[in-house]
Amino acid sequence: MARRNVGSRGDGKRIIRVFCEGESEQAYTEFLKKEFRNVAVINYPKETGLFERAEDRFNKDPQYRDYKDVIDEVWFFYDVETKDIDKLNERYRIIKKLRKLRSDKDICVRLLMTSGCIEYWLMLHFKKCTPSLKTVEEKNKMIQDLKKEEHLYVKGNKEITANIAKNYPRAIKNAKSIMKNLLYDGMPCLDDNDLRNEWLQRKCVTFSNVYEAIEILEKL
Repeated sequence: MARRNVGSRGDGKRIIRVFCEGESEQAYTEFLKKEFRNVAVINYPKETGLFERAEDRFNKDPQYRDYKDVIDEVWFFYDVETKDIDKLNERYRIIKKLRKLRSDKDICVRLLMTSGCIEYWLMLHFKKCTPSLKTVEEKNKMIQDLKKEEHLYVKGNKEITANIAKNYPRAIKNAKSIMKNLLYDGMPCLDDNDLRNEWLQRKCVTFSNVYEAIEILEKL
C-alpha cells in the first residue's frame, strides 16, 4: 500500500529525504527540488535538524516511518566544524541504522558537507578559493565576501539562494578541483564512502562535497 500511495515509484523518480542544519541549507535544497523535479522527488522537514531529527522522524512520523520502503536516499546537509568531531560515533550509529530501514535494499545515505559555513559552498558558484573556515571571524568574513558577489544575499532567502544556485556547474568544477587536491593532504580516496567522509570531518580541511549530490541528480 505504501508504494502505491507515495505516487512516485511508478514514474522512475528517485525519492530523497533531506535533513538540513539550517534555513540556508533548506533554501538550497528547495532549489534542487525544483531544478530536478523531473527526475527526483526531494522533500525535507519544515524544521531544521540533522541525525537525531532523522532518527526521530523515522521512528515516529508516519510520513517517514510508513514510507521507508520506498525512500531511496537520505541526505544530511550541514557544515563541518571542529566542535562536532566528538559527535561522529553517534552520527554513524544513526547512519548505519538508516541504511537498513528498507526491506529490499539499503537506503543510500549521503553527507552533503561544507567547511565552516554554507556560504563557502555558495562562494564556489562564483570563484575557486580555499580560505581557513574554523573561527567565527573567518566564517563571518566568508559571508561578507559572498555579499560582495551577491549584494542581496541573506541567509535562508530562497529566491536569492536560487539565483546563486543557478551557477552550480561552476561550483561543481571548483569543488571537484579542491577535493582532488586533498588527496595530496592525505585524504584516503575521492570515492564517497565512510572512510573518506570521516577523514573530512575529523581533519576539518576546507572543502565542499555538495557537488556530488548534484552530479547524482544530473545523471538521473
